[in-house]
Amino acid sequence: MWSEPSLPRSSRRSSREGLDGGHEIDREPQGRPGETLRASSVSRSFEGVHALRDVTLELRRGEVVGLIGPNGAGKSTLVNVLSGFDRPDSGEVLLGDRDISRWSPHRRGRHGLARTFQHSHSFKSLSVRENVEVAALGVGAGPFRAARRAAELLDVLGLRAYADAPAATLAHGDERRLGVARALATEPRFVLMDEPAAGLPEAELPAFAAVVRSVCDDHGAGVLLIDHNMALIMEISERIHVLDQGTMLAQGTPAEIRANLDVAAAYLGERPVTEER
Repeated sequence: MWSEPSLPRSSRRSSREGLDGGHEIDREPQGRPGETLRASSVSRSFEGVHALRDVTLELRRGEVVGLIGPNGAGKSTLVNVLSGFDRPDSGEVLLGDRDISRWSPHRRGRHGLARTFQHSHSFKSLSVRENVEVAALGVGAGPFRAARRAAELLDVLGLRAYADAPAATLAHGDERRLGVARALATEPRFVLMDEPAAGLPEAELPAFAAVVRSVCDDHGAGVLLIDHNMALIMEISERIHVLDQGTMLAQGTPAEIRANLDVAAAYLGERPVTEER
């Protein structure tokens, strides 16, 4: 079982990074940039198939936004576009007021954007602890800070018992937790979680929900959460966006989405979802 989450508030500092493929220094503007992450009128096609059509979504720091939709709706494509693993055919990805549509995933990571994956991207031959440390080192943390951050996150996510085990030996649910730990090790402003609860036992979902909330409440990050567990999405999301066939079908509070007839027909069943009484 996971321990009660208690992520420390990290100090904020402006970051700088060489431009992709060059040596010029890219300095953050004054103030607190990057308070929002936004996909603005994004479209993406693959061999004539429209994966995304004019999709707009905004994520603010300190909130959880759910993203739901049937298989093939375009959810993972949108996450890939937001995180830099794919680029839109049209539209923009904005961090604050900065267009980051052409930035690499690494550069976005240096500016506070992290993600998890449906399938593990861990280093199988490294230990669980080393995997988390490497993620922290990759965004500029020193060895001492990386080691301390790893120890904190392994405690929070219930992985301390596996700290010295090779990542390749983890069970499916533990592998999911490691993906979350690696994302949080970068001390992100925004975390994009692509089905992080898949494979977790039902009994562990409340603890996972508490971890997601702590990312916002204790770390000040915004979380975009994709998952097929509707109870989890409804419980912890302030807002929910619904994709269907690459189009944003609906958006609103959990109560509004629960009562939306179009959402019910496209994804939640043939009738609105009502509260049990």
